[in-house]
This record gives sequence, C-alpha cells and structure tokens, in this order.
Amino acid sequence: MLTKWILCDRKSEFADSNKLHTELSPTKRALLALEQMQAKLEALENRHHEPIAIIGTGCRFPGGVESPEQFWQLLRNGVDAIAPVPQDRWNIDEYYHPNPDIPGTICNRLGGFVGNLQDFDAQFFRISPREAASLDPQQRLLLEVSWEALENAGLAVDRLVGNQTGVFVGICANDYWHRLLSRQNTEIDAYLATGNSHSLAAGRISYSFGFTGPSLALDTACSSSLVAVHSACQSLRNQECNLAIAAGVNRILSPQMSINFSRAKMLSPEGRCKTFDQAADGFVRGEGCGVIVLKRLNDAIASNDNILAIIRGSAVNHDGRTSGLTVPNGRAQQTVIQQALENGRVKPEQVSYIETHGTGTPLGDPIEVNALNAVYGENRADHFPLIIASVKTNIGHLEAAAGMAGLIKVILALQHQEIPPHLHFNTPNSHIDWDKIAVKVPTVFLPWVRGNQDRIAGVSSFGFSGTNAHVILAEAPLLETKSITTEPTVNLLTLSAKTPTALQQLAVRYQNYLKNNKNHALADICFTANIGRSQFNHRLAIITRSKQELQQQFAEFCSGGTPEELFQGRVRENQVNHSFFPDLEFLPLQNDAKLLSNLAEFYVNGGSVNWEKFYQGYSGCKVVLPNYPFQRQQFWI
Repeated sequence: MLTKWILCDRKSEFADSNKLHTELSPTKRALLALEQMQAKLEALENRHHEPIAIIGTGCRFPGGVESPEQFWQLLRNGVDAIAPVPQDRWNIDEYYHPNPDIPGTICNRLGGFVGNLQDFDAQFFRISPREAASLDPQQRLLLEVSWEALENAGLAVDRLVGNQTGVFVGICANDYWHRLLSRQNTEIDAYLATGNSHSLAAGRISYSFGFTGPSLALDTACSSSLVAVHSACQSLRNQECNLAIAAGVNRILSPQMSINFSRAKMLSPEGRCKTFDQAADGFVRGEGCGVIVLKRLNDAIASNDNILAIIRGSAVNHDGRTSGLTVPNGRAQQTVIQQALENGRVKPEQVSYIETHGTGTPLGDPIEVNALNAVYGENRADHFPLIIASVKTNIGHLEAAAGMAGLIKVILALQHQEIPPHLHFNTPNSHIDWDKIAVKVPTVFLPWVRGNQDRIAGVSSFGFSGTNAHVILAEAPLLETKSITTEPTVNLLTLSAKTPTALQQLAVRYQNYLKNNKNHALADICFTANIGRSQFNHRLAIITRSKQELQQQFAEFCSGGTPEELFQGRVRENQVNHSFFPDLEFLPLQNDAKLLSNLAEFYVNGGSVNWEKFYQGYSGCKVVLPNYPFQRQQFWI
C-alpha cells in the first residue's frame, strides 16, 4: 500500500504528472501505479453491485386493480380476486368437467381476470384502427401501463425521446395470435406479425416512446418478468442504458392452454392457489400486467426522483437435468438465492420477508420452503422468523407476469411498512417440517418491524422452463427530506390532453385527488404536474394560492364553469409555438401572479415552456399524481 502522505497529498503536491514521475522513486511510482489499478478494479467491482432504484410502478391486476394504490388496498384487505371465466373469453359450460382426465375439458371454472379486453386508446399511441384490431391485447396493456409507470415516476415521455432507455418485457402467451390464424388466409392483413410478435411487445414501446436503449422480450415461462427485471438491472450497471422499464404481461383469451394445464393436473380443481396448505392441489390461472421504472441509485438521488424501493441484487440460473422436464430443483433454487444475496452484498439473516413463487402445488411448495430454509434459516434468531407468502393466493398465477406481481406487492409492503395476509392457509402442508424451520406464514396483515436494520425482502420466480430468478429488495434509503423552504404564495399548475374529453376527465381526477391527498405541498403538486407530464394540444393552466382554492377551481371547471385565473386553449399542430417564454427562473416568479398569468396564457396558446429552467434550484420533490385518462374504443377480430 502507498504511504498515507502519498494518498492524501498527491493531488496537491504532485498535481503535475511529469513532476510526479520525476520526483518519485521507481518504487513509489510502481506503488502509485498499483494503487491506481486497484482503485479502477474496485470501481469496476462496485459498479457490478450498484443498487438499482425503483422510481415508478404501474399495474393492471385481477379484482379491478388499475393502479398500485388499488393493488395495495386489495392486498391489505385480504381480497380473493378469483372469479368465473368471463363470457368474452369462452363459454366455460362447454369445457368444464371436474375430472381432468376427460379430453378437451377444464377442471375448474375460475381464474384471475382483467377487464377491458377488447378496448384500447389507439389514437393516443398513433395506431390506426386497422392496425389496432390486429394488436395483441398484451401489447395494448404494455403500452398503457408503461405510460402510467413513467407518469408515476414523474417522467414526461415526450422529454425522453432519443433517451438511452431500455425496455425489458417478460411475455410468453400468444392466444390472440392463434385466434387471428384461425381465420381464412384471405382475412390475414399486414399487421398480423407486428401485432403479435413477442419481440414487438418490447420494440413497440421503444418505438412509440422514442427510446434508444436495449429492447428485449424474454420468455422463460413463469419466471419471465423477474428475469426481465434482472436483465434490466444488469443493463443499467453495464451502462447500456441510463433508465429502464421492466415489465411482465399475460392475457388469457382461449381455453386451449387451460385444457393443457388441466390434463397435466397442474390446475386446482377448486380454482384457488392454496400455497403451503395441506389442501394445495394446483394453481389457478391469472392475467395482468405490471411495469416498474428503474435507475441507478446514484442517478436517482441526483435527479431527486421519488425512490420507492431499491434492488440490492438479483440472479438467474437453471435447474439443469432433473427427474422431469418441469420438475423443480431445490438445489438450483438454493443456488440462485445465494447468488442474488452475494450480488447484493446481503447476509441471509438480514432478510425478513420472502415473496415466494408459491404456486400451491403438492410437489413444488415443500421443495421451495426447504430451499428457503437451507439458505435463510441458518443463523436466524428464534424471535426473527422468515415471513413467507404468495400473492398468487389473491390473484392467481399470472404466468409470465407472476414475478412482477410479487415484486410490486413487496414494493408496496416496503412503502407501507406492513405485510399483507396470505390467503387459504388453514392446515399447514404436512410435507413441510414446520417445527424445524424458522418460517412464518402471515394469515393477517402484520406490521413490518424495522428493528436496527433496513427492511429487506426476497422475491422468487421459477419457470417450468427450468429458469429460476431471485431478486433482493430493500426499502428506500433514508435520505435527507427535501422540502421547499418557503411555500410560494402563488402557484401555476398545467394540464394537457389529446382530446377535450380526456382533459375534462383529467381535471376530475385532480379534483378527487385533492380531496383525498392532504399531505403533499401544493408547490410539489404543481412541480410534478408541470415537469413530469407530456404536453398535448388541449391545455389548461390555473393560477392558484392554496390546495383548497385549486380544488374549488377544478370543481367549477368540471361543472362547466370558468373560474377566475383559469386559462384554457387548444393548440393546432401548425400553431405550436416553439419559442420559449423569457425570464423563466423559478424564484423571481413564485410570488408574481401577473407574470405567472402571462406564462399560463403563453402555455395554453401553444408556447413551449422550459420547465427545467423554470424549476432550476427548486428544493421540493416529485409526488404521485393522477394518470392520463385513456379514451378507449373497441378493436377486435
């Protein structure tokens, strides 16, 4: 090692490199070169372990869930979202039979389903009606939920065009593809391939949003979405992208795969995932879409992003040769968990919760619990049992989106510092030696006690392809809270939409939001709305002095009135003013109602506002605001 004086004083004493090499002895020059090489290796090693921040989420899950907030309410209230197969999928009476050995039948009538199957806002994404009709509902969901996740992160998509953003999608179903292929050859149009290719599930997001980073669709069966998360993290650490979207999606349109799973005796005849229970008899199918937005932690802190949780480490491996193609391998599960812990520099005893794969199968559950205990059970204090649960007991097995559903559940649990109840656990599985393992299954919601260390969790997802994934999540770092030192006396809030109806509905959403969210500062709400949303041609701008006044202004506007200090305009494509409003520094404007009114009028008439310059030096933070109200129409074949 170099002596202390070389380490501390070399910048000042030997600033000139020529002088440095001439004044140091050969031995010290060699030591300096070695120290520099060690520093580079350490920096490279640290980069491979760099935490990844989760800064945005979006989801559509069974039970009418259309936002993370709704998902949390479902989880916390212990809702079972399993329901009969909807009529827009297939007539279950034609396929149901309790005996799975009967060819062409399905042994249950149930599943976890998401609505609006045939509906989509094609105009918003600049997709023609003919192309939209051939577009896989999975691609439709991915576009909408990815947009919502970016808005949840306070990122304006129109300012990300050309950005090196990566897109990583877990997807494996192709029901709509088979539906379209069942037509006559003369009915096949030019959009069949692009509308249903899995590669375009990712590529269409990148194309539509103007992203230039890696764009990959991944199919490892049930572990697809968690493998997508792992791939996104690796891409960020390797500097391939500076922002990443990781997603998982699944749609169930036709009975064929359910027939297959029924004949293979994978499905639960009762239509419930009874994970870890003696009555576990298979899984129930589910559908949905989950998206998270990722950034390197240091970048997220520097950008003052709203950090929801962090990914400390992740790993992926394969079962190798087992006693059967789809038989899980407990040893491989242990290995992937250990690798994820090592990659995250986390000790097993630091982890307090595991969101398990937990499909509720007689074979899979004991293998998974034993693997968890082998890794996490050692050195665990009796008063600190490992809590294990599975979101599949609420919403079913979402297949390619299953890992993402579990991961978003953990993000929400970390934020709320509570662990939701695990359903359908009445009699513990007798093939699991509960007396000898330090695990606990929560049947009611539990406070997630922090103790003297961070809350840390693991999420597992195992595909019947043999590909396993495990992700280590931790609560967001306790950073110094940024808040504005002086609340402005006058604020400007802007909204925009692609249609008058969407603008009206967005205003209603803000009115309801202000009723139900009392904690956020008005200046932070305006900051996020102005800087964190894309700008469209139907525009609204409001000068306001308090949240109460803003709520009243929205109420009057939504009732057809014209409140004072509310500006509205429609910008035609050839009328967009690409010049910028002068003198946009935030601090001089914060109490100048007249100047803000001029800015509002400039904005609604098509002016381009440099919000980054306007908020330069702003010390507040981004907050979660209402999402864009998509104007869906039916597109179906």
